[in-house]
Amino acid sequence: MTNKIFMLMTFIGVPVSVIGTFMNWPSILLFILYCLTIIALSSYMGRATESLAIVAGPRIGGLLNATFGNAVELIISLFSLKAGLVGVVLASLTGSVLGNLLLVAGLSFFVGGLKFKRQKFNVFDARHNSGLLMFAIIVAFVIPEVFSMHMNDPKKLTLSIGISVTLIVLYLAALLFKLVTHRGVYQSDALSEHHDEEPEWGIGRAVFVLLIATLAVAYISEHLVHTFEYVAESFGWSELFIGIIIVAIVGNAAEHASAVMMAVKNKMDVAVEIAIGSTLQIAMFVAPVLVLVSLLFEKSMPLLFTWQELIAMASSVLLMVVISNDGETNWFEGLTLIAAYIIMGIGFYLL
Repeated sequence: MTNKIFMLMTFIGVPVSVIGTFMNWPSILLFILYCLTIIALSSYMGRATESLAIVAGPRIGGLLNATFGNAVELIISLFSLKAGLVGVVLASLTGSVLGNLLLVAGLSFFVGGLKFKRQKFNVFDARHNSGLLMFAIIVAFVIPEVFSMHMNDPKKLTLSIGISVTLIVLYLAALLFKLVTHRGVYQSDALSEHHDEEPEWGIGRAVFVLLIATLAVAYISEHLVHTFEYVAESFGWSELFIGIIIVAIVGNAAEHASAVMMAVKNKMDVAVEIAIGSTLQIAMFVAPVLVLVSLLFEKSMPLLFTWQELIAMASSVLLMVVISNDGETNWFEGLTLIAAYIIMGIGFYLL
């Protein structure tokens, strides 16, 4: 039933979005239409990822979901950078970290926990990811803010470029470690629980659906960016709130749908890989790439966040590390993560 609803939303939403764009419909109406269509397209990305996860395994399946899900975020951010909305881009990166660690993981743990009293996932992956999260957010994001306090703008940009290159190299090394040199070394029993399940789609169809959905999202996202300023003025929202809450939720709709779907089916290795893997990809790959790409635009983007953003991200990482390091979860831990997201959302709304 849910798939039929999303199919209807997609086949109506995409052509209507195109028509509305050319006919210059009111910005608020277009904003709502674009957001709903992106969410509907994300459901197809989630189903394709689930099929790939069954065939290729939870690590690669989760990585593919994070990559295609973050492609939406990257596309929205690129168009925002082109429009000179550096503040929105930095805020959306913050929102992605908070959204993945607190909202995506929280909903997955909560919904899955309502069906299963205890859900287990690979504790070795959890501990490996915890170290990378601590590095990516606390070392690579917080420390530069401290050093940049007494720097001029050119030096801040140089610092950001150096950090970005380092993050990209380490992220590629992390993929090499997990998928090549140490693949299967730290394997838990949970990884083989669903080996006999049949995928909904074959590999070819699943990859094709992912590509088409991503291209459609890219087109809609480009036009979504142009509605931000009008929507902000209409509702009295700040640039920070739009980036952290609105753009992040829409941009991460694919991860939301997929991770919750996996948790309901007790595939927690995939759900955790989506939530935490997506966060790592945002922090260690997407954000650095945006810094380097911004050099091509009129307004460059240094990798420097506000203290409110940094404290929120660091707190999210510490909370996730404490909750996930035992390799088990339940609905109450999920509710704790959701509560933290709500508290931070209220704070950013009132800023």
